[in-house]
Amino acid sequence: MSEFSKTATTAEPLHPLLADRWSPRAFDPDHRLTDRQLTALLEAARWAPSCGNSQPWRFGVVRRGDAAHAGLLDALDPGNRVWAHAAAALIVVAAQSVADNGGTRPWAAYDTGQAVAHLSIQAQHEGLAVHQLGGFDAERVAALLPTAALTPLVVVAVGRRAATIELDEPLAARERAARHRLPVADLLLPVRPASVPDPA
Repeated sequence: MSEFSKTATTAEPLHPLLADRWSPRAFDPDHRLTDRQLTALLEAARWAPSCGNSQPWRFGVVRRGDAAHAGLLDALDPGNRVWAHAAAALIVVAAQSVADNGGTRPWAAYDTGQAVAHLSIQAQHEGLAVHQLGGFDAERVAALLPTAALTPLVVVAVGRRAATIELDEPLAARERAARHRLPVADLLLPVRPASVPDPA
């Protein structure tokens, strides 16, 4: 088994696309994302559920080598720039929290998160890796988008994991570290029964 095998340890078996998914930082700098792969990722996100089918997610795709790549990369926090530059693509994921008719979309961020989750699982199916990062200058990233009506939520680095590339510390240790999650029991909340008035 590879030292980078990070299959989740679960109380019940999960689908391998879920159990084997993790977020690497070591990307192959020579890998290119094909048009077909990119389309598959965006289609997976497009078909995510959303409140009232509002589909509030928007995606700004910048491939390594594109004219806009340097500007987006520079808007990332320094700790992310040192590894994200090697990803085949950086995807700005933004939410449209105000509809075109002026109505509010209170679930826009939640729905957009679901779209990214779908994208990440499709990437796993494609043999690709995804690392979602929140360390970026939101104002600078927003200024790169065509409208102020969008709120950047995350930048997604997409590419092929490079097991042979060694990152500098402390990133190397994070790359090798075992995955862990809180047990399900710690995530469960008691739901109090509501007092129901007696019928008249």
